[in-house]
Amino acid sequence: MILSGSNDLPDAASQIASLPQAVILLRPGLRIASVNAAAEQLLGQGARRLSGKALSAVIEFGESRLIEMMRDSDVQISARDIAAKIGKSDAARLNLAIAPVIGHDGWQILTLTAPAELEGLEADESERDNNALRAPEILAHEIKNPLAGIRGAAQLLARKLRAKDRSLAELIADEVDRIAQLIDQMQSLSRRTREPARPINLHVAVRRALQVVEASNPDGVRIVEEFDPSLPEVMANNDALMQVLINLLTNAREACSGSAKPLVTVRTRFASGIALHSQSRLSPLRLPIEIAVSDNGPGIDPAVREHIFEPFVTSKKSGQGLGLALVRKLIRDMDGRISHDRDEIAGITSFRIHLPVAEVLATANHKTEEIES
Repeated sequence: MILSGSNDLPDAASQIASLPQAVILLRPGLRIASVNAAAEQLLGQGARRLSGKALSAVIEFGESRLIEMMRDSDVQISARDIAAKIGKSDAARLNLAIAPVIGHDGWQILTLTAPAELEGLEADESERDNNALRAPEILAHEIKNPLAGIRGAAQLLARKLRAKDRSLAELIADEVDRIAQLIDQMQSLSRRTREPARPINLHVAVRRALQVVEASNPDGVRIVEEFDPSLPEVMANNDALMQVLINLLTNAREACSGSAKPLVTVRTRFASGIALHSQSRLSPLRLPIEIAVSDNGPGIDPAVREHIFEPFVTSKKSGQGLGLALVRKLIRDMDGRISHDRDEIAGITSFRIHLPVAEVLATANHKTEEIES
């Protein structure tokens, strides 16, 4: 749509206030002059409290040279995936860009975005992922029928073989079962229907998942719970969320099992700043409830770190690369998002799930229905 005249154009302040990225206006000397709503969410403070503060007092960047570089107010700087600590929260990863304000010496404009917001919080799956995950719908029938025949033939053959040769026929049957299980996993990834979501108690699902993992893998890896009991209910599918948590907890235990003091931490908290932007909604859907599963293992291979949620990508020698792809699909089906980060200083890898508050999502859906009607 083309606006008819300059009087119809929103002013600059309205445009900046509407941006989903955090925008910070800096006075000479890197002191905060003003922030937009997204920056308030990211920094966890209101504009009045932030005004006048030194940027270094609000954000501690892992790259020590960065603040010094930013003091040169005449240059533009862009940095991706840098470590940053905001307040008392854990170190996070941020993308930033800073540039001088034209016509105002010493003034700068700073934008901050979490890599997950740019790469993992889009409302729609990419066409590439859709194409990859649709393949099982076409191939499953053509593959599983012959597999059933092969397995049946192997079982018949095993009955006629001597005991010392029977193991080969059993190997064929076992491999057929493994391939069939792999196809089932792929079919789960390609399924278009969503499991119904409803308000659930987050901590009940987390504790049930912990019970399952501890009962099936009593390997001595310590799991620590750090729960915020004041959190409200979330909108999710209980069974799907349990499956996600069991997968993440199992991965975390395996990842740190070789450490001197293996430790897995499960933390729940309120984490402002994460929002899902979608053309189907009038306003961004906030995802303020975070579940973090962390371990002190060696971390994900940097070569696959950026693609770990894609099908067939894995850092395990015997992995199929479908577990985390399925985790991402299940979380997306609940209007949530998942990301991961690595704190190299602390030696901690974390997978973070962000989910909507149940009553907020219900209210948003009700408003949409009223408008449509």
